[in-house]
Amino acid sequence: MIFETERLYTREMTISDLNALAKILQDPQVMYAYEHPFSEEETLNWLNRQLERYQEFGHGLWGLVLKKNGEMIGQCGLTYQKFAGESVLEIGYLLRKDSWHQGYAIEAASAAKKYAFENLNTNEVYSIIRDTNITSMNVAIRNGMKIRGREIQHNYGVDMPHYGFSIRRNEYYS
Repeated sequence: MIFETERLYTREMTISDLNALAKILQDPQVMYAYEHPFSEEETLNWLNRQLERYQEFGHGLWGLVLKKNGEMIGQCGLTYQKFAGESVLEIGYLLRKDSWHQGYAIEAASAAKKYAFENLNTNEVYSIIRDTNITSMNVAIRNGMKIRGREIQHNYGVDMPHYGFSIRRNEYYS
């Protein structure tokens, strides 16, 4: 276990999580901000990238698991991403559609923020969110983050405006 909340815990994913991950990444409604659901190959590549991140950085997107039944309902964690020409530590979260609107995203994102400041000793943590993803923007705002910038990212052959939300160490501890 990496961190836990009242209803959830995170853990490193393994190859045995591929089917649970596919239910998330291959769902067109969940993946609307990515412009397409992932193929089997893209899903496997995504999982392998997380496994590499665990080895390289000691963190990545972790499996998000319900305490009540041990079911993986999503991912939440910390990855390095590019924003405004810099490498920034980002809180990422992605949940299975049947787990939306139950408070799991803010519960997990808040715990990831705490982990970033208290365990990784970071000075700032971001959430980089596509401009059409209002629900995720609301999670970032509820997580104490402020908009720090906007940029166009070029993903999957599409120009996608993104906002960079962040919270700084001095804001977290004030």
